Amino acid sequence: MSDENIVLPPEPMSNEAIAERLVKEANRQLNEDKIKKQKIVWLELNGCSGNIISLLNGTNPDFEYMITSMVDLVYSNSLMVAEGSNAIDRLMELAEGDEEFILGVEGAVALKNNGLYHIVGRWKGKPLTGLEAVQMLGAKAKHVIAIGACAVDGGPSAAKPNLSQSVGLQSVLNRKVIKLPGCPCHPDWFLGTLAHLLMYGEPELDNRDRPKLFYSTLIHDRCPRLDYFKKGIFSKTLGEPYCLFKLGCRGPVTRVDCPTRKWNGYVNWPIGASTCIGCSQFGFPDQMAPFVTYDTTRE
Repeated sequence: MSDENIVLPPEPMSNEAIAERLVKEANRQLNEDKIKKQKIVWLELNGCSGNIISLLNGTNPDFEYMITSMVDLVYSNSLMVAEGSNAIDRLMELAEGDEEFILGVEGAVALKNNGLYHIVGRWKGKPLTGLEAVQMLGAKAKHVIAIGACAVDGGPSAAKPNLSQSVGLQSVLNRKVIKLPGCPCHPDWFLGTLAHLLMYGEPELDNRDRPKLFYSTLIHDRCPRLDYFKKGIFSKTLGEPYCLFKLGCRGPVTRVDCPTRKWNGYVNWPIGASTCIGCSQFGFPDQMAPFVTYDTTRE
């Protein structure tokens, strides 16, 4: 890319506008041939597929926009038309070839029995485990994104007793992994990160490899119920409109922009439904449990 085509990152903006602005700018640069569409692999490992479902519920932009205007989605076992050996052939062409691609992974990596607790498909007559696939693809990818709690550090898939010996993506890759914790990951967190990678490369990350664009502020500090906390007015039961701290709210230890971004078309978020279980914080769910507590800190 020539120097005249390099565009500096935009000035800081409100968290709720970041993803929209990044995606629009990426589309402009793509249309002007300043950047090129890149291939992306979305690999689902040991989990519930909640992150790909969350992405399909994105609205600004939506999934169709992503695959038509931003990237070439080469592989997604939930969404691609090809199946069986045809699908695996497309996946392994990237793993063994020289083409650039971005690897997005949701779900934890199962280590039990050398990874046989999670099979992606068959390759050369043998089971292709998630462990093998992610190590091959992770070694070749231009960027690697861990999407959701399970991919970041094991999440619910690694919760006790963790019979599959699941771990986060970083545990099996000797390289930088951009981490987008959440159960599930908000569509904007992924699409905003993807747009930044296309235009400017890796976004600024915190000391746990989360993009500061989305994970820089505690939920507690932006909570619309913060004034009740400061005045010592606490909800005694779920459904009351006051501070949820004494009911076990994990907002004071969870960094993410849920209060301003919201979910499902930006209409509501967990505290709007009287709960925050810290799903975007490392250690979820075991270290965030119990999710609701009626007697802690009560006088």
